Amino acid sequence: MTEPAAGAAPAPASVSASAPTSVSAEPYVLDPRGADPHPVNERLRERGAAVPVVLPGGVDGFVVTGHEELREFLGNPEVAKNACHFAALRRGEIPEGWPLRTFATVPGMTTADGADHRRLRSLVTRAFTPRRVEALRPRVAELAGELLDDLAEAAREGDGTADLRRHFAFPLPMSVICEMLGIGPEPRLRLHRLSNRIVSTDTSPAEAVAANREITAVLAQVAAERRAAPGDDLTSALIAAREDDGDRLSEEELIGTLLLLIVAGHETTLNLITNAVRALCAHRDQLELVRSGRAGWEDVVEETLRHDSPVSYFPFRYPVRDLEVDGTLIPAGAPVLAGYSAAGRDPRAHGEDADRFDVTRPPSRHLSFGHGAHYCLGAPLARMEAATALEALFTRFPGLDLARPDGELPRHRSLVGNSVQVLPVRLAP
Repeated sequence: MTEPAAGAAPAPASVSASAPTSVSAEPYVLDPRGADPHPVNERLRERGAAVPVVLPGGVDGFVVTGHEELREFLGNPEVAKNACHFAALRRGEIPEGWPLRTFATVPGMTTADGADHRRLRSLVTRAFTPRRVEALRPRVAELAGELLDDLAEAAREGDGTADLRRHFAFPLPMSVICEMLGIGPEPRLRLHRLSNRIVSTDTSPAEAVAANREITAVLAQVAAERRAAPGDDLTSALIAAREDDGDRLSEEELIGTLLLLIVAGHETTLNLITNAVRALCAHRDQLELVRSGRAGWEDVVEETLRHDSPVSYFPFRYPVRDLEVDGTLIPAGAPVLAGYSAAGRDPRAHGEDADRFDVTRPPSRHLSFGHGAHYCLGAPLARMEAATALEALFTRFPGLDLARPDGELPRHRSLVGNSVQVLPVRLAP
């Protein structure tokens, strides 16, 4: 791939079937320990809208960084999700303990295509309709109030500070998704720790295998309990659908679907709330715009999704034949990351001030929930939870601020999740 000369106009976006051409000789080596993705994204965008990279474990892949290129790539019918198209996996080159293997191989919606994907998605869709999500709003507000009491108590017991992620941003979405699935309080922290290990990309092979086996066992127990005592919950509904027509949902697909709902149902919203609080504390003028009524909490959520996507590089898509993306050849079967955090700050799509956090920005076209057939089913729920949480938080604690500089906070050790590990806050000046 030839880089344009300084000051040259960008080439028009293109995603097209192509005969093999040349691939950039020096792929960018992604750090499996994770980091602030935005400096990395600047370097990636300098190389183009689609960039060859080295994934953890020395696996060759690509990341699509341009907004329009990613949107077109995600909607391309010649781009698949099923790992049967993953060439290196087919050749036996991907070990069981590869930290990103679960994203490729877990049975469920995220690794299915065509009719199979539609079958699996249809079983879950009804739980996430706008009407059902709106019906959950009072419960989310109730939970938020209870958790803010816990946050205040934690601050009183300490030095006036408390970890907002631990006491508020994590338990809110985890409680909601577990209540939807009929999972009681006892296994929730364990499920969070396991899902955190699964999305981490710097775990050892042994740790990755152990985490996957343990979370599968926990979810199998959840399924067994719901099978023995069905309730008015999504897990029971999925089991009933399987038993009504045995080929609709296999046991592996049931566990894979529960895994997807647990991980995506709380990790994304946890990071979204955390990143929004960080942004508002760093931009008090933007917080004042919301307080004065010149912007809404929904605007904060949308700008956070664009400006600091809770998911940075999402695995995987595979071209079913060689594709050329903005002049870069992506060979058939190559694993491709969706660069959501990069696309969110693409100046060609969001203007030269794309790095600026601005809640008054016109309605965003961000891709943080994906695009096309695999658009995130839980997007309405995540948006509602985050907006409700932020309004409750800053109404209760208008003087809330970070207790440590943002740059000193430890980052997620992951290429996938984009946030910090802790968020110590002071509830009053």
